[in-house]
Formats: sequence, C-alpha cells, structure tokens
Amino acid sequence: MSTSTENTSPGAQPAERRDRTHYLYIAVIVAVILGVVVGIVAPDLGKSLKPIGTAFVDLIKMMISPIIFCTIVLGIGAVKQAAKVGRVGAIALAYFLTMSTAALAIGLVVGNIVQPGSGLQLPEEPYEPSGSGESGLDIIPDTLVSPLVGTSVLQTLFVALLVGFAVQALGTKGEPILRGIGYFQKLVFKVLVMILWLAPIGAFGAIAAVVGETGWSAIGALLQIMLGFYLTCALFVFGILGLVLRLGAGINIFTLFKYLGREFLLIVSTSSSESALPRLIAKMEHLGVSRPVVGITVPTGYSFNLDGTAIYLTMASLFIATAQGSPLALGEQISLLLFMIIASKGAAGVTGAGLATLAAGLQSHRPDLVDGVGLIVGIDRFMSEARAVTNFAGNAVATVLIGNWVGEFDRRQADRVFTGQDPFDETTMVDDDHGAPGEEPAPSLEKSPTASRT
Repeated sequence: MSTSTENTSPGAQPAERRDRTHYLYIAVIVAVILGVVVGIVAPDLGKSLKPIGTAFVDLIKMMISPIIFCTIVLGIGAVKQAAKVGRVGAIALAYFLTMSTAALAIGLVVGNIVQPGSGLQLPEEPYEPSGSGESGLDIIPDTLVSPLVGTSVLQTLFVALLVGFAVQALGTKGEPILRGIGYFQKLVFKVLVMILWLAPIGAFGAIAAVVGETGWSAIGALLQIMLGFYLTCALFVFGILGLVLRLGAGINIFTLFKYLGREFLLIVSTSSSESALPRLIAKMEHLGVSRPVVGITVPTGYSFNLDGTAIYLTMASLFIATAQGSPLALGEQISLLLFMIIASKGAAGVTGAGLATLAAGLQSHRPDLVDGVGLIVGIDRFMSEARAVTNFAGNAVATVLIGNWVGEFDRRQADRVFTGQDPFDETTMVDDDHGAPGEEPAPSLEKSPTASRT
C-alpha cells in the first residue's frame, strides 16, 4: 500500500494537503459568520470578546523576530547561490526585485485610491511616538542576540543583515551555519502553522468585537478590502505581467495560463503556490525553457518573486491604518514599502508567513497598529488563494522571460506545446519524476535543433 501511495504521489500528496487546508478554511469561514452574528445580535458581548482576537495577534507577534531573522539570513544565502551561476542568476534577481517593487507600489497606489477601511469608525487611539521606542536611529541592539528575544523588528533586521553577510564572507565554512538556520526556520514555521490552527478562534473574537463596535459598516469594509485586493491582483497579472510577457517573449499570457490550468486549480485547492512548484519545474522544461534556467529561476523566484504577497502586505497595512483612524503618512508608506521589499524575501510557501510579515512591518513602523492585524485574520484565508495564484503566475512568467532573454527558450517547442502537438505527459513528467538528474527532456532533444544549446 505504501508503495502504491508513493507511486501516485503527484495525486495523493496534494489531496492530503488539500484536506487539511480545507478543514481550516471551513473553520475560519464558520468563525467569521458566527463573529458577525454575535456582533450584530449582542454588540456588548461582541466587544467583550476582543481579548480573544488580541491574544491571537500576540501569538503572531511572538513569531516576528525569529521569522524575520531566519528569512533574511537565508535570503542572503539564496542571493549568493544565485550569484554563483552568473548571468542567469543576476538577470533573475534584478527582474525579481523590479517586479516585487512594482507589486508593492501598485498595492500602495490602489490602496490610496480605494482607501479600504474608511467605512469603519473604530475607537481612535492616537499614535504618540515614544522617545524610547523604535525609530529610524534605534536599530543597534544591546547585544548581537538580544533582538531574537526582543520586540524591535528593525534591530532584528539589522542583525539579520549583519549575520547574513558575515556567513557569506565565511564561504564554504559558513554553509553548516546556513543549514543550521534552515533547520531552525523549519521549526519556527512549524510553530507558526500550529498557531494558525487557532485562527478560527482569533477570527471569531476579532470580527465579533469589530462588528459589535461598528455594526454593518465593518462587513462592508472587509468586503471592500477583499474585492480591492482581488481586482489589484488581476490588474497586476493581466495588465503588468501580461504586457511584460508579450513585449519580452511575444507570448499571450492567456495561452500560458491555459497550459498551466491544472497547476492553478491545485493552488486554489491548497491555498499555497508551493504545492505546484515541482509541476511548474516539469512544465517549464517541457515548454522549452532549458533545465539550467528553470533550475535557477523557479526556486529562487519562490523566495524572491512574491508579487501577490507584496500587494497583500501594502493594501492590508493601509486598511488597518485607515480602519483604526490613523492613516499612514506618505513618508511612512514609502519607508514601509522599503521594509517590505527586504522582509518579504525568503518566507514563501508557508501559510501565514504573509500575516507574520505584515505584523512585522507594522511593528517596525507603527506599533500602535499591530493589534489591527486581528481585523485581517478573519479574511486572510479568503485572500490567500489570490496571493498564491498571483505568486505562481509571476514565477511562471519570469521563467519564460528569463529563458528567452538568455537565449535558452526553444520557441518551436513552445509552439508545439501551445498548439497541442506535444502535450504534457502527465504519466511520466509530473512532479520531480520528470527526468533523471543530468538528463535533458526527450522532446527537446528529439524535436528541436536548438536544444543542443542547453
């Protein structure tokens, strides 16, 4: 039985993951509905449930420092690995940084136009900066390790950058350190996943309290941020990515997405783009992108090219600030954007990592807004599919573009694939079983003279 399961792992593994996510998804939906009902029917009871939402946010805050430290150090290590492969890695990193910045910027622009959260009238708690609190100059910790047990996100970021570059300078001697931090990151994310199973309880308390304080306007505001986020992702994917793909590779984005249809369905069912990573590698190779380019671009993109997460971070930050009556000034928005560019790297593929990064950004710039993350908990699951789909779309487009730019994209093979002459073989080229290490895919060798260049 175990052998059979392993042989059919492309179907069995996603199904298992889908079931687990499905239960949590349903629980969050039920919790949100119950929270709305309690807030409308018994407003005073709803308000009294606010500590439940606050407690969940405190659990997320507890994870901020270790998550930021691990992701930044390992992210710098990923930069080093990409830099080793020369031109392809350099082009990929430059492209990822450009597109992630564009996604963050479009999130801020649309957020300022739509102004999500403006319909809420939560009790205003004016922000009064403390001289001893975090500021742009208060980034040097008392000791090298104190940020890991403290609450200063900027200090954690500063130490993580120092450690990351120091490990790079150690060369091969630093590889065991990176492996150790990688294991620690797995532990941290495992704890985060455990915390996320409490999301239904946290969402219930937070939504009940907000609806109890503001009534139906809270529901309208939550719908506004969700619809605004969906539309912004669609604008980015079909507008910006579609235009870049057409100009950079001469390919229609709808044609590419039709080819990746099964992967998009898998992502929607699991709320994670990680579930489709092995299949994306296989399909990009089958499409005509050389194996070395795919091997560099796809894994690096899953850490550095998180367009959907970038849009989510900026729009959610604006929503929380506006809903709490303390809108972010333009300078704060720009500095928050710069922070998110760095902090969002390396935390891909883990459900809830975006929520932790959002809390980290607010903690570093406006600590008074961190409790507002509870407003997002209830609808975070509703936006996770759009985040994952946008992230996946961005990496698929990036792989084709970079392959074309470096001359490692077999256009004739792509034409045969898109026209159905050479369909993807689901029985032999799925997940990571699509070819033995060092082998080139048979279709490219047999049918394309240009494949010899790869």
